[in-house]
Amino acid sequence: MLRTFFIALAALLLLAPGRAFAQVYVGIPAPPLLVEYTQPLLTQPNEIWQPGYWAWGPAGYYWVPGTWVEAPGPNMWWTPGYWSWLATGYQWNPGYWGNSVGYYGGVNYGAGYYGNGYVGGNWAGPVFRYNTAVTHVNTTIIHNTYIDRTVVVTHIVRTAYNGGPHGIKVHPTPAQVSQAKAHRVTMTPQQREHESEAQQNRNNLTTVNHGTPAHVTVTKPLQTAHRPPDFAPVTAADRAAAPHPKPPPAPHQAPPPHPNNNNNPPPPK
Repeated sequence: MLRTFFIALAALLLLAPGRAFAQVYVGIPAPPLLVEYTQPLLTQPNEIWQPGYWAWGPAGYYWVPGTWVEAPGPNMWWTPGYWSWLATGYQWNPGYWGNSVGYYGGVNYGAGYYGNGYVGGNWAGPVFRYNTAVTHVNTTIIHNTYIDRTVVVTHIVRTAYNGGPHGIKVHPTPAQVSQAKAHRVTMTPQQREHESEAQQNRNNLTTVNHGTPAHVTVTKPLQTAHRPPDFAPVTAADRAAAPHPKPPPAPHQAPPPHPNNNNNPPPPK
């Protein structure tokens, strides 16, 4: 019953307007534990925190540093992507922008993304107000702030995926299921370049950093012109050493109809 529910939810996510397709990887290991971090100081108004995450590329898992990003418009909220367990592997459900924060698997990404919604701030018309009990803000520059300590979560679970024997056991609420059908906007070009640059740096690979990347966060999104000083390109050897996912299974097809397709019994011989 529960498996049927998640299949239905996945179908809603895939069909929702503006939704990037979920990516299924058969035969890969579980994503590593999330990395603890200190949020870099915010110095530009209206930027939104995008927490770091493990992504999968041709050389295996790599870390995408947390960073401050520009929203595609006012009153747009970022829902982080998340990994979900499948019987044959793991599925990446990409993050997106929408008019509210949706379901992200109950994964605790920290800095206000504690597994359900976001408590690091809120929109007040075209201006974003930051909760400085959660968000690291330079208050000499950013004046749209408030303090709400009641929402702070101190118990941190670093598991990076939902479902399965050892994953997070958090199911979407009815409101989040409804949100899956709402309009949303995929990653901005700024975010896509940030992820692409992270993928190209071999120091972000788990095979190199063993789950502890040197740059857990960055102040600004990565760009070709904004690479860390220790940037080193991914090598052919890195790609060869990574597990190679198998193709996802073909969708189940119903057996061909009986030649006698008029639902009447065949005539006696």
